[in-house]
Amino acid sequence: MPFSALKLHPNLLKAVKELGYARPTPIQADAIPPALAGRDILACAMTGSGKTAAFLLPILHRLMDKPRGTTRALVLTPTRELAAQILEDLNELAPHTPITGAAVFGGVGMGPQEHAFRSGVDVLIATPGRLLDHFKAAYAKLDGLEYLVLDEADRMLDMGFLPDIRRVLRHIPARRQTLFFSATLPAPILALTREMLREPVMINIERQSTPAVGITQAVYPVAQELKSALLLALLRRGDMKEVLVFTRTKHRTNRLAEYLVKHGISAERIHGNRSQAQRTAALAGFKSGKHRVLVATDIAARGIDVTALGHVVNFDVPLAPEDYIHRIGRTGRAELTGDAYTFVSPQEEGELKSIERVLGKRLPRVTVPDFDYHARPEARLEVPLAERIAAIRAKKAEERNRAKARTERRATPAPAPKPGPRRPGNRGRPR
Repeated sequence: MPFSALKLHPNLLKAVKELGYARPTPIQADAIPPALAGRDILACAMTGSGKTAAFLLPILHRLMDKPRGTTRALVLTPTRELAAQILEDLNELAPHTPITGAAVFGGVGMGPQEHAFRSGVDVLIATPGRLLDHFKAAYAKLDGLEYLVLDEADRMLDMGFLPDIRRVLRHIPARRQTLFFSATLPAPILALTREMLREPVMINIERQSTPAVGITQAVYPVAQELKSALLLALLRRGDMKEVLVFTRTKHRTNRLAEYLVKHGISAERIHGNRSQAQRTAALAGFKSGKHRVLVATDIAARGIDVTALGHVVNFDVPLAPEDYIHRIGRTGRAELTGDAYTFVSPQEEGELKSIERVLGKRLPRVTVPDFDYHARPEARLEVPLAERIAAIRAKKAEERNRAKARTERRATPAPAPKPGPRRPGNRGRPR
């Protein structure tokens, strides 16, 4: 089916053509017609399936002839990166339209976001926490809202946003069209859909979330302490041009990025402890090709959209199969192809088996020729907890000793100055 068969506004079809898309993805073909008809939608859609355009295109179509100056559409999303990405997608789809959009998320100043509320941009893309911060002010009114999208609803559940979503709902009109997208549908999410949706069209509900067809998956068994050396070996072989690497902790993200840079690989990192400016710069540098490797925690698993990203590496096996699917979904997007490699230590075999049960198949194991699997590790990414505690205690003891020494020096009176030697011949002379 060509995009022209979806009966979208000609200006939207022009933008789609300029972006190089000739036909809709399955989720777009299923979701756009009922959304154009004003129906609520409940869709189970995996990452990389094209679902952003599946909800943006019908909303943009219906906003084309509306008066400007009123915010009529709100997209709720779990992370800053995903909000910024959706805004970028909106701008790419709407260059031939008068429609405006703005992103509302934390880590940046509220001034430009307040202006977006006051000016009434057509579409707001927001994270729940920052949106609720704005709702405390009188200017943040969404009385004219007609369309609500919940994107990555299960991720918002994982991040504890479900109470925030319910609070957001109290600030927007109950009479609206709601488009609900989630990769999985656990019980709390299903309960929320019953509260929010009116006779929704169900899309892919019976299908469990699975990786995109074009992703080639492989497992690299390796000792935990040799993972860094294995990644470096794969990068030096030249098979991977650009790589998104996922680690389990912020500490490991920092250490791995430092290790790669030390060995001549251009790398950056992104995680929750970095400022929004740092995260934005790291992502922009990766997209532009300035950085060959971006090391990230799961905060970026849903929100990084890099055109034709060739490789994703799970440096650490994710604890949940759903996180695995979302991580590797950063490649093979929009029906392209990509490779997803997972480094598995003996201690992580249990998590890998859970992933394979969800996938319904055993992933192929790969051994890298000429790599020394018995080598002595160069560096540790994770310092054992007992060692970290001992180091912290030693540092605190040293600080206490220094403070005690300073206190003792201040409390000890200075000795009286000794009289200097008299000069000969000065006795009895007036001074």
